[in-house]
Amino acid sequence: MRKITLTIILITALGICNHLSALDYKVAMGIRLSSAAPTLSNSVSIKYFMNDRYAIEGLVSFGPTRFGVGGLFEIHQLIGATPGFTWFYGGGGYVGFQNSSAYVGPTGVIGLDYKFQNAPINLSLDWKPELDIIPAINFVPDAFAITARFVFK
Repeated sequence: MRKITLTIILITALGICNHLSALDYKVAMGIRLSSAAPTLSNSVSIKYFMNDRYAIEGLVSFGPTRFGVGGLFEIHQLIGATPGFTWFYGGGGYVGFQNSSAYVGPTGVIGLDYKFQNAPINLSLDWKPELDIIPAINFVPDAFAITARFVFK
């Protein structure tokens, strides 16, 4: 009897854990509003989940004197039991151009991500510091942003 009870508890726990995955959408696209300092500041953001935890995000940033593209690999973790609410971290790289200078370097990211349950809207708040390697070594820590995306599922 004890083995049957333990087996039922284990199957129930695995079912709950499987249901509480970080994935709540597959593809989303929107606008990322950031401070002006980083190469990838205000951007168009496209996020694609490869599975329930791993996502890639592409950023295209443009302004009157600036253009940049970048990519991030992100790992999402569910926060508590709230569906659609995750924290994430990851890294990637970027290439940017401003005032006839090229900027290249790695970037990291850590943030919060929320997908509304009854609406095709996703909001993200993140910190994405950059390390310029070209044209000179320069750390850009003030890269906070909020992103609003439309979810295509």
